[in-house]
Amino acid sequence: MEGTDSGTAGGTADGSPAGTPAVRLRGLDKSFGPVHAVDTIDLEIGDGEFFSMLGPSGSGKTTVLRMVAGFETPTAGTVELAGRDVTRLAPFERDVNTVFQDYALFPHMTVEQNVAYGLKVRKVPRAERAERVRAALASVRLADFGGRRPDRLSGGQRQRVALARALVNRPKVLLLDEPLGALDLTLREQMQVELKALQREVGITFVLVTHDQEEALALSDRIAVFSNGRIEQVGTPAEVYERPATPFVAGFVGTSNLLTDESGTYSVRPEKIRLLDPGEKAPAGDGTGDDALRTVSGTVAEVVYLGDATRFLVDLDDGGRVTALQQNRETSSADVAAYRGTRVRLQWHRRHHVTVQPAAPETESTCV
Repeated sequence: MEGTDSGTAGGTADGSPAGTPAVRLRGLDKSFGPVHAVDTIDLEIGDGEFFSMLGPSGSGKTTVLRMVAGFETPTAGTVELAGRDVTRLAPFERDVNTVFQDYALFPHMTVEQNVAYGLKVRKVPRAERAERVRAALASVRLADFGGRRPDRLSGGQRQRVALARALVNRPKVLLLDEPLGALDLTLREQMQVELKALQREVGITFVLVTHDQEEALALSDRIAVFSNGRIEQVGTPAEVYERPATPFVAGFVGTSNLLTDESGTYSVRPEKIRLLDPGEKAPAGDGTGDDALRTVSGTVAEVVYLGDATRFLVDLDDGGRVTALQQNRETSSADVAAYRGTRVRLQWHRRHHVTVQPAAPETESTCV
């Protein structure tokens, strides 16, 4: 299937000026009675970008997606697609398609008929319709499945049919509402790889809603982290993970230790913390700059064997608990279990701790 032209000398294929965001939200707000679901969102999503809206249940991400799709009307603010204000337009008047978690396939239709349905409603000529369906099924590697019905397909195959049905309409933006949530772990990881490859192939803007941090990190060009109807941070996966802007982002995107000292609250990821071997001498002093090492002591409260790695929960001598992650290169579950209740020293580089909150009086060390 052919991708959308990303631009020409004077603008994009749809006539919008070059550099115009595929999606622009301005002052977007939504209330359901007394419930303020979305609180003044401003956001731009680039043309051809794979963008994820990540957050827990009730954070507002799905409501934002539904307002972009046209299924909900904003209480305030505007939705623009390729520079066009579509805030008050019906879903079928917007150049978007949505893929849902439950696939929403017609059980009495074949795969080919499901994919062709939207084109048939739009009265696309039969020959063109057949060619576009063929190309869409080929793009999701289901070229030989057109005659089957949905109940004869696996969960991953049904998900690909739903993607083909959305892509066959050649939308400017494809909206994905927890599309992999119903799949088991192995199939979900496989579909993540396929979804990213498909987005690169077709070249259109994908906007994904998910609560799965690993999924967002694996798929996205950029991520918006949502909490309580607001955006906490927007950035690349590396920026959001390595440089969390707030304590919420540090705790929600992966596992993080939140510690306090005289400068405020900072985050250290468990994999950045090293357990010193018994008898290993720690470097004297903390040094200066980003390469400075911090060394702390504590007692291992719990050991969690994960197969390829072990998670250590360590109660620090000066208060608080820290989680450290160590790869199991040459150790077994019996080896790491012996650490429980032992005294250990932990060490990390200063460059790996990120301030997420200014100093405040009477704060306490904690971790998430």
